[in-house]
Parts: sequence; C-alpha cells; structure tokens
Amino acid sequence: MTLISLLQAAPAAGQAQGSQWSFWIMIIALFAIMWLFMIRPQRKQQKELEKFRNELKKGDKVITAGGIYGSIAEIEERTVLLKVDGDVKLRVDKSSIVRDSSDAQMQK
Repeated sequence: MTLISLLQAAPAAGQAQGSQWSFWIMIIALFAIMWLFMIRPQRKQQKELEKFRNELKKGDKVITAGGIYGSIAEIEERTVLLKVDGDVKLRVDKSSIVRDSSDAQMQK
C-alpha cells in the first residue's frame, strides 16, 4: 500500500515543480515588460534632456520648470543667467531648464 501511495505522490511533486518554474517565468516576463515600456523610455527622455542642457548657448530662448520664459544671458557650470524682461535677470539652476521656448511656440 505504501508503494502505491508513493507512486501517486510522485506526479504531484512533478506538477509542483513545473508550477514553480512557470511562476518564475511569469515574474521575469513581468519585469521585462516593465523595463521595456516604462524604464527604457524614461531613460531615453532623460538622456535627451541632459543633451539639451549641455548644448545650451548664449541667446537661446528657454522655459524653466516653473514656467518662466527667458533667453540665456550667461552660462556657468551649474547655473544659467536668464534675461526675462528688460533689465530683469534671474539666476536659475541648469537642471530647472526643461525645453526650448521656440519649439513650444512652433507647436501652437
């Protein structure tokens, strides 16, 4: 009787092992899909923004993260001096510049 019960238990153990592998395959597939649709595009966008910030030059018209429009009067390593209106100039962190205002006006 014990031999019969052992033979019946063996396929059940094999099914549990197969179930465990399918669980890990699904977890790996889920992470691959998350990377493909969420992390990869965000990294690409960050690289483009970093490239844009490194290519800034005097006279470029830009928009800050706070929505301030201005043209670049002076560039330093980490900061940018924006000419906002007339003699009004603001020193902002380079990382707060998010896009070129000429591109924003062209989209309208």
